[in-house]
Amino acid sequence: MNKKFFFVFLAGIVIFSIVVRLLPHAPNFTPIAALALFAGVYASQVSKWYLFTPLGAMLVSDLFVGFYEPKTMAVVYASFFAIALIGLLARMFVFEAKLQTLGLAAVSGSLLFYLTTNFAVWLFSGMYASTFSGLMLSYTMALPFLKFTLLGDLFYTALFFGTYEFATAFLTKKKGRHKAAFDRVTAFRS
Repeated sequence: MNKKFFFVFLAGIVIFSIVVRLLPHAPNFTPIAALALFAGVYASQVSKWYLFTPLGAMLVSDLFVGFYEPKTMAVVYASFFAIALIGLLARMFVFEAKLQTLGLAAVSGSLLFYLTTNFAVWLFSGMYASTFSGLMLSYTMALPFLKFTLLGDLFYTALFFGTYEFATAFLTKKKGRHKAAFDRVTAFRS
């Protein structure tokens, strides 16, 4: 891994993630979960502190978007940290960024976010009755958001990992190691 390129790429996707959160977008169609997965899979190889990268991006964008109920906000932030841990686990057990592993990790992160944040809304907001049916109503009302969460997480995960793998392969080829680049791209596709 070329460290200079990696840091520039990571800084670029952090800035991109912040900007996308500030621009008009479909509900929950943001790159923060993809950034968390990227931090878990790649950035954690440099330092485990990079697992906090998505939280920093959230905090900076929340300075502009606005803060909300602190307990619910803490659950949202914790869910993104958990998604970074999903990325770390994927790397530890699969050892490379395979397409099906990243897809499963993105869907798992989306479902984790949906379940934890809507549980927090039910528990802390007072919008729903403190009963099991109130919890189920909270989950039911959030289904349209789940659709956009899944689509956004899959799209941005493909964008971040695909761009990184392509750029890494290109830089490797440029240095005269064509076979290594080809193997890297082929491993990503399988």
